[in-house]
Amino acid sequence: MSNDAGEATAQGAPPVRRGAVAFIFVTILLDMLALGVIMPILPKLIESFVDNDTAHAARIFGLFGTAWALMQFVFSPVLGALSDRFGRRPVVLLSNFGLAADYVLMALAPSLVWLFIGRVISGITSASISTAFAYISDITPPERRAAVFGRIGAAFGAGFILGPALGGLLGDIDPRLPFWASAALSFANALYGLFVLPESLAPDKRAPFRWRSANPVGALHLLRSNAVLAALSVVNFIAQVAHVVLPSTFVLYATYRYGWDSKTVGLTLAMVGICAMAVQGLAIGPIVRALGERNALLLGLCCGALGFVIFGAAPTGPLFWVGIPLMSLWGISGAASQSLMTRLVAPDQQGRLQGATASVQSVSQLVGPFLFTLTFSYFIGASAPLHLPGAPFLLAAVLMVVCVMIAVRTLGVAKTVS
Repeated sequence: MSNDAGEATAQGAPPVRRGAVAFIFVTILLDMLALGVIMPILPKLIESFVDNDTAHAARIFGLFGTAWALMQFVFSPVLGALSDRFGRRPVVLLSNFGLAADYVLMALAPSLVWLFIGRVISGITSASISTAFAYISDITPPERRAAVFGRIGAAFGAGFILGPALGGLLGDIDPRLPFWASAALSFANALYGLFVLPESLAPDKRAPFRWRSANPVGALHLLRSNAVLAALSVVNFIAQVAHVVLPSTFVLYATYRYGWDSKTVGLTLAMVGICAMAVQGLAIGPIVRALGERNALLLGLCCGALGFVIFGAAPTGPLFWVGIPLMSLWGISGAASQSLMTRLVAPDQQGRLQGATASVQSVSQLVGPFLFTLTFSYFIGASAPLHLPGAPFLLAAVLMVVCVMIAVRTLGVAKTVS
């Protein structure tokens, strides 16, 4: 049997076409691209509904973001459990069609209420990403999962690099056009999947659907079922909270400390995305093979901590850029952690695992923005004991050190994981 992830599963599921792996990559790429396309346009569209009152629009935009993250929290474990019961294919395809319909709704939205409904639906349908990761677990041998998760992770970076640029260009033509473009991308992806995406979870590997395990609280029971799994889940949560410092404060920080204009900010974000893609797509496989999953996880976490220290301490923009390649190596830890966690649950629990993980990560999207924006605001304010604009990044570095400590303690005991 070939080792190729696209040919057969290691779990006894039916043979999987090589195109199926490409489809999962494209699914996540287009999901992220579609989300990225509307990022630069949605705030302006909201503003148009409130008579161009920027302050009011900012509050509404924040509410939209919270609602989206809340839907991810609630529905990621639900969709994961449904995929364990009915298979990955129907959940992924229905979510893609649903996402396409949602973008059409947002393109036609005549009021803020309808736009809000569209964001809620988007949060629900985008939760299918956890099912896509479960699909990869089904069709990939355990020893190769970290590398494949890394390549799939590269789709996230690519989507967020290309999406905002495309959205800005389309938005200049018509503010509703990016939504139509996102709808077309999602619909085309769903149609493509109808022809190339086979089922990855064999009927005898499926589990009954139970609401007590599919709700967010019940899903946590799975993460607590194993001490190592629980510790890795805590590491992932803390690391995801730390990661939120970038989208929540980077623009404000770079503008305040370095005086960057929007062009420099955009180019820096592109640099971040390109470095992340390079690591996710090319470096993770060789590094994990050379170091093993445990050491790769620890290396990634340490690089993340050092990167945040550089970001927070850099007195000039060029020194900030020095930290970007180092920070990008943090991506190794995510793929290694995912791979380690998939080894600790049964084949019929992979969907629940990915759903529970996504649900926990969505909580970080609710906690992180408040933590880091308030920290930034305090340490640049007049009442701060020390003027320290880099405080949010230094706080993120401390959180990463905590992750390293937990991982060392856990993986030093867990000799049977790798």
